[in-house]
Amino acid sequence: MAFDFKKEQKELYAPKASSQIVTVPSMNFIAIDGHGDPNTEGGEYQRALNVLYAVGYTVKMSYKSDYKIPGFYEYVVPPLEGFWYQPGIKGVDYSNKSSFSWTSVIRLPDFVGENDFAWAVSAAEKKKKLDCSQAYLLALDEGLCVQMLHVGPYDSEPETVALMDSYIVKNGYENDLNDIRRHHEIYLSDPRKASPERWKTVIRHPIKRREC
Repeated sequence: MAFDFKKEQKELYAPKASSQIVTVPSMNFIAIDGHGDPNTEGGEYQRALNVLYAVGYTVKMSYKSDYKIPGFYEYVVPPLEGFWYQPGIKGVDYSNKSSFSWTSVIRLPDFVGENDFAWAVSAAEKKKKLDCSQAYLLALDEGLCVQMLHVGPYDSEPETVALMDSYIVKNGYENDLNDIRRHHEIYLSDPRKASPERWKTVIRHPIKRREC
């Protein structure tokens, strides 16, 4: 049975539709940085997703190639995630998507090292005829966060964020959003296969103890 992060770490990938505080462990990701509106047809964000999935599935299927990764085990490719921020704006301005800077990521198992990642990028480029040079291996420790399941279109996320903000204030915390600790989304639904009112997204924000 292939290892599935969503099933093995439900506290991170299957939160309730109510706010909860979690400590997120260090993880490794395939990552690509970019700027601009993610909805632009054929734009920078869409091209980044093609590269992420190409490299991600190359790692997943590496056991069928001549390249063997030490410690490899079969696994389900985790969902797409994104870290978002807008320079000069505290929080998120959903009405100004063109100002977004983002890091789009897909989680990798811990057995993937620098050499393995470099191989996967090269192999994906050759097989998919894609320029994968922007992809890099990201190690990230998010630490203390508040998260909640958002159900519905992305533009209605402010309603969920408001509930999260209220929850942390009541519990003695405050948001710690900045250019390093960012608004984080985990996409549990495929927008191509589900209507917007059914989209499921984990929203996660970094927090810290409120100073007295």
